[in-house]
Amino acid sequence: MKPIQITLAGFLLLLTALWCLADALFPQPLTYFAFRKVFVQYSGLVGVGAMSLAMFLAARPRWLEARLNGLDKMYRLHKWLGVTALCAGITHWWFALGTKWMVGWGWLVRPERKGNGSAALSPETLEGIFSQMRHTAEDVGQWTFYAALLLLVLALVKRFPYRWFAKTHYWLAALYLLLVWHSVILLEFSYWKQPVGILAALLLLTGTLSAAWILTGMTGAGRVFQGRVAQTRHHPESKTLAVKIALPEWPGHAAGQFAFLTTEKNEGAHPYTLASAWRPDTAREKEISFLIKELGDHTRQLPARLTPETQVKVEGPYGAFTFSGQGKRQIWIGAGIGITPFLARLEELAARRQNEDSPAESDIDLFHPTSAYPPEFKKALEDSCAAAGARLHPILDGRDSPLTGADIRKQVPEWREADVWFCGPAAFGRALRNDLTAQGFPSGRFHQECFEMR
Repeated sequence: MKPIQITLAGFLLLLTALWCLADALFPQPLTYFAFRKVFVQYSGLVGVGAMSLAMFLAARPRWLEARLNGLDKMYRLHKWLGVTALCAGITHWWFALGTKWMVGWGWLVRPERKGNGSAALSPETLEGIFSQMRHTAEDVGQWTFYAALLLLVLALVKRFPYRWFAKTHYWLAALYLLLVWHSVILLEFSYWKQPVGILAALLLLTGTLSAAWILTGMTGAGRVFQGRVAQTRHHPESKTLAVKIALPEWPGHAAGQFAFLTTEKNEGAHPYTLASAWRPDTAREKEISFLIKELGDHTRQLPARLTPETQVKVEGPYGAFTFSGQGKRQIWIGAGIGITPFLARLEELAARRQNEDSPAESDIDLFHPTSAYPPEFKKALEDSCAAAGARLHPILDGRDSPLTGADIRKQVPEWREADVWFCGPAAFGRALRNDLTAQGFPSGRFHQECFEMR
């Protein structure tokens, strides 16, 4: 299993196991209302627990990035925690409110209550204070859920513009704080004295601090650097823009990493893979490069907006797509704009070979499936591969057959001894991974950049 799968499954299993020590999912006698009471508690705990962990990841803790194989993997886990919270929240909402509606419709008959437990509680105790706030907490939770549901659904709709997604997603941190209060008041009071309550308290505290960090604009603050555009080059044939940025305070990066680029305050930061190696020893000024594909309104307007001396902000570097593997050789697959991290690595390897008296024999095969292959870029890529000692396998749509796992195995006989590094469309990567692993290739040696920030 992948680290993100292990983390998600382990988190849910731990939360469930501790909850089972405190309550029973199937109380005896088992009736709808008895089940409803405990399931509302369980689903609410899972929902707010998943949101708490997602909020922590959204704050981008540096120490966790390496353990989850990069920020792209952290954001993938963040996404699935959000989906988990969404599913748990919907079921929690239905059992909490749907039951009341079904009683009103005559579909269910509510059993008679035995006494008034709330009235028996002293208002001077903490439990009594919580009991008096139950109705307010329920109302706040209900309307906060509706707002959070809307924002979570919008986050999953890819057609929703990125700039609006970034702005609306930010407000989930404020809604989360309301759900924390809702959870503290309505969580079964007896849980707080048990292990599940300790875990819930830690999650809520961590999530609250993370939400405050996000709302005060501190996310990534220690990695933001002011720069200026030094050079741009537009390639209309491939619909890409090469941008070179001067960054006096840039700390450096590894080939394969990415950064967030802000060109306009209202637009916000967009993630792009770094297209250049880090060589401060040979540069008169610290510079980095991006290769940006025209994929939406914002990126289509960049060639006109980005001119030399334009002030920009760069946040990073992030990512663990850094070409360190266990295999004796490497197979690279850069599909379309996915060629970008390999350009940086080629530059890095070329510089390294220049400093070697007898460069080692090539152990890298680069496959580049693309829909456009302008002569200028083709020549530059061929020269880069020659300088780095990599074998280039260009695949042009309409001219060549689509790349398959069989093609890779045929052109690289030593494929079993290699690490595969893939950057490109997610579905294409999954298809190649499944094909190769079906032939006995270790899945742990197939490295795929999950370059989706939503």
